[in-house]
Amino acid sequence: MVLSTTLQSALLRHQRSIDAALRSTLQKVAGATGIAALDAYYGQMQYHLGWVDANLILTRSNPGKLLRPTLLLLAYEAAGAWELAKDATSPESYLQRALSAAVAIELTHNFTLIHDDIEDGDTERRHRPTLWNIWGVPQAINTGDGMFGLARFALWGVLENGVEGDIAAHLGSVLDRTVLEIAEGQYLDISFEQRQDISVSMYLDMIGRKTAALMRCAAEMGAMLGTRDQSTIQRLASFGQAIGIAFQVRDDVLGVWATSEELGKTQAGDIYRRKKSLPILHALEHANSQDLQILQTIYSQETPMDSEQATQVLAILARTQTQAYCRTFLQQQCQTAYEALDAVSDPTTNTSLSSRAIGDMKVMIQFVETAAY
Repeated sequence: MVLSTTLQSALLRHQRSIDAALRSTLQKVAGATGIAALDAYYGQMQYHLGWVDANLILTRSNPGKLLRPTLLLLAYEAAGAWELAKDATSPESYLQRALSAAVAIELTHNFTLIHDDIEDGDTERRHRPTLWNIWGVPQAINTGDGMFGLARFALWGVLENGVEGDIAAHLGSVLDRTVLEIAEGQYLDISFEQRQDISVSMYLDMIGRKTAALMRCAAEMGAMLGTRDQSTIQRLASFGQAIGIAFQVRDDVLGVWATSEELGKTQAGDIYRRKKSLPILHALEHANSQDLQILQTIYSQETPMDSEQATQVLAILARTQTQAYCRTFLQQQCQTAYEALDAVSDPTTNTSLSSRAIGDMKVMIQFVETAAY
């Protein structure tokens, strides 16, 4: 994903704090074992996170966008972190209350990526060999499991930073529920590959679990750390769900109609890969009988799709007005996200800290919206 300058700025604001907390968490656990043979095990986690190379030597690699932990911290700021900021001993000391939860979210995200790479057979991630491609599937599965355990261990660090026990327990419940939803979504996604009867509504339910659930979780957990007001928590959770779906639909739109490599997508790339994303599923539901037969034939053949067939698919998408549908749906999700944030913004209690956080979250929406034009 190629990011806009404004979104990069929003993501960079807390990047150093999140990165330091991630490294501290992993070092704390790895250092406590006292067993040299386990250094390579935790080294595999560091490799996946982009901190070391395949020889476990320190390197500078792409660590990922840290989008989800950043969203958690922004929701925390938007919900009420200013109450802590007033008495903060340093400009960012108020973040300590939420950083353990941010670490838990990022490690959860990465454990799912490790397992996704195995299940999808992907040999590269972030322009480097995937974990299983270097150390094999059994070790990669185990490392992913370990990272999930590490995420849960990290979460309880909130108790050491002033978070009340009942809130900490609720955070754990929300995270566990979300991991189960992600697994449900992944099950549906894998099962859809062998089915010809997938509807748009089924697809949207799947991405709501597999992709959007963790975004919703991040925003919800951040809000819970900033306030006990349930309406604020629910509004920020709704924002996370909407922006999570919007990000996926944006990728679906660009996967078919991207016109520039700068957008990080190859034109019609998802068509050549015969990916059953939202555009194709919409076309399958709305194509006439002749076009439907063409789509079903192309998407069930074993041979690679050629340029003539890709052109046929694009023509069918045009006839079913699929691009307009996808862009309208994306705009609707963005509008839902805007409305959730506007409901959070209360002029009687708002501060520069929460205003900035809400502004940064609106930048996320604006970035997604660029695919709708």
